[in-house]
Amino acid sequence: MKLAIATLLAGSAAAFAPSASKAGSNALRMADFSNELGVIAPTGFFDPCRLSAEIDEATFDAYRASELKHGRVCMLAVLGYVAPEIWRWPGEIAPGLKFADVPNGVAALQAIPSLGWAQIFFLIGAVDYWGAFGNFEIGKVPGLQPEYLERRQLSELTHGRLAMLAVLELLRHDSQNLVSPGFDGLDNLITGLPFLYE
Repeated sequence: MKLAIATLLAGSAAAFAPSASKAGSNALRMADFSNELGVIAPTGFFDPCRLSAEIDEATFDAYRASELKHGRVCMLAVLGYVAPEIWRWPGEIAPGLKFADVPNGVAALQAIPSLGWAQIFFLIGAVDYWGAFGNFEIGKVPGLQPEYLERRQLSELTHGRLAMLAVLELLRHDSQNLVSPGFDGLDNLITGLPFLYE
């Protein structure tokens, strides 16, 4: 009983404690990003880690370019993850190793020869160096109305966000399937379209 009373008294005393001092009026005010492109319902401006709380416009633009680039890479990754389930390139990826012999998903990491990894590494470096995936100007059709262009840019951002989640789930599911084959009772990655595997 005494503990309960002491807790109530401490709580009521805290109500009358002075509040933390706020920054002076001459402090630099940071930009408000709650109306930027990419703010969508139902979450609105979603920044749970408060990464945009103390940044300027240039830093926000760098964050947005990074989000755009990662979204574009993940959209390609999802396509690259799903496409080998239904189609393979003809020929060989390396002397003596056919494209058809390379397993799908995470299992392919061990099958790719070192020269193939070098090609992948240098291609990714070249694309990143020239910044092709982080540029809103690429793919822009001249003469689009501003509201239509904004809708297309918003669609690309939201599709990229979905692709980032999708590629993580594909990797998680495939990795779990390597550790425990058939854990989900499914034989194929694409289960809703069985005619693809006939």
